[in-house]
Amino acid sequence: MSSNLPEESKDKAKKSTLWKFGIFAIVAITAGILYTQFGSYLSLDALAQQESALREFQSQHPVLVFGIAFLIYVAVTGMSLPGAAALTLMYGWYFGFVEAFILVSFASTLGATVAFLLSRYLFRDAIMNRFGDRLTKFNESLEREGPFYLFTLRLIPAIPFFIVNAVMGLTPLKTGTFWWVSQVGMLAGTAVFVYAGSSVPNLTTLAEKGVNAAFSPTQMMQIVGAFVLLGVFPLAARWTLKFFKKTPPKQAAD
Repeated sequence: MSSNLPEESKDKAKKSTLWKFGIFAIVAITAGILYTQFGSYLSLDALAQQESALREFQSQHPVLVFGIAFLIYVAVTGMSLPGAAALTLMYGWYFGFVEAFILVSFASTLGATVAFLLSRYLFRDAIMNRFGDRLTKFNESLEREGPFYLFTLRLIPAIPFFIVNAVMGLTPLKTGTFWWVSQVGMLAGTAVFVYAGSSVPNLTTLAEKGVNAAFSPTQMMQIVGAFVLLGVFPLAARWTLKFFKKTPPKQAAD
């Protein structure tokens, strides 16, 4: 019996690898088909040509439209397709600030979590099997500091969110922690983009100017700077507290 265990474990490993490869292929092919077949229809230029039809369909089927919009956003972010920023602007114009803010906030977090879980299921075991010894200390540190790092990354737009989702899936960060930190961390950016979309009169203006239709370049730089400071603050505060805890108190002179 014991001699068969290595073979059984190898068979299980092969089956698991095949399953993961199959899922990855399905996701990749689906993402490719969706982007090539429907990506052009979700551009702001294309949607601007259907502005009146979109408004009429929304007035006739408000709940259906909200649900479809939610699923589209989850699919785009979950499969790491380009166009999430344009969709956020468009939803702000289409639904108004409050409804679009709620929709994008929850749909973006759900989509990010889907991407996070796909990365974890498909790639984490392979990475850990190959580099596990080298990553032990890093993972221990990330398990403690992960929420602070993730919060900072969510507020700093220098790193695309789909990369953040994929990389975090390879770490020991808990799914629940990833969810709530992403939900909170993306609120500020979501609010800015939704507001920009909701403040323009029509899709043509939005397609031509994008977020600049609501904010000047100087204002955008100020907003980005505020996000960076807001994101770095929790890490800076944590490091400062650690520094003072490690520093031994001075002994009083006799």
